[in-house]
Amino acid sequence: MIIVNLDVMMARRKMSLNELSERVGITIANLSILKTGKAKAVRFSTLDAICKVLDCSPGDILEYRNEENNN
Repeated sequence: MIIVNLDVMMARRKMSLNELSERVGITIANLSILKTGKAKAVRFSTLDAICKVLDCSPGDILEYRNEENNN
């Protein structure tokens, strides 16, 4: 299971969804889908842009959890 911690990184950087959307160049709707973990995929170019704006690495945003251990 992939967990998206985008809201955590945004809070650490004190950045709103609107500001991130403007700086990354993707819609608020698409960022919201990613933020809530409803996205089926994310382009490397999008992930790269988000990481540049938030000054983080992909591992700060995406986390893997073994579902078997969460029962």
